[in-house]
Amino acid sequence: MAFVPPQAGYDRAITVFSPDGRLFQVNYAREAVKRGATAVGVKWKDGVVLAVEKRITSKLIEPSSYEKIFLIDDHIAAAPSGIIADARVLVDRARLEAQIYRLTYGEPVPLTVLVKKICDLKQAHTQYGGVRPFGAALLMAGVNEKPELFETDPSGAYFEWKAVAIGSGRNTAMAIFEEHYRDDIGKDDAIKLAILALAKTLEEPTAEGIEVAYITMDEKRWKKLPREELEKYLNEILQEVKEEEVEEKQEDYSELDQNY
Repeated sequence: MAFVPPQAGYDRAITVFSPDGRLFQVNYAREAVKRGATAVGVKWKDGVVLAVEKRITSKLIEPSSYEKIFLIDDHIAAAPSGIIADARVLVDRARLEAQIYRLTYGEPVPLTVLVKKICDLKQAHTQYGGVRPFGAALLMAGVNEKPELFETDPSGAYFEWKAVAIGSGRNTAMAIFEEHYRDDIGKDDAIKLAILALAKTLEEPTAEGIEVAYITMDEKRWKKLPREELEKYLNEILQEVKEEEVEEKQEDYSELDQNY
């Protein structure tokens, strides 16, 4: 008779809690997000920026065809991490809900309403048999009366942030936000901070491997950051990082000299 681990029953059943109160399949869905490409968002007084890692696995792939920031409505966009096929289902549902709201009420859907609807769907997939949790987290950002930035969890929980990251580089990016984010940050600094946080999570950051989009209160329409501007921001950031590394080395050597 094969050995069956004690937690096997709770492991296989989506709707059964383990004795310590966990839903293992939800935990596994979160692990899929932790292994996914990094996505970051930064909010400033008059807008929001999203930046996403594009993992291009073959030189034969056309980078321009590999989108990682999805437009939900003119004023709302989403950046996923985890299983992208799952994320696309959530994005399609969000687009449908946004259009239903617009046709029903004659105005754009508030981001908070849309986030709640998507998270209700995510939560339902942790509660019923015959389905599994979505192995994807979304950063959902946009403007209505003010700029807003939300993180949605595979469990159906959601949180509003000033700056946030999801994916494999979350810890590194969040440490950078903790150090550099300030409440009076402006547009250029917010875009630069988002690219910096994302670049720090990558071994060899390039413009082809990063996608950036932003929205402002004035225009209320998402725009992709042009390739030329992205390269300019990235070159400035990489140069600043190199200068910081040189300064740190000089400090290390000066401390070494004092020991002799």
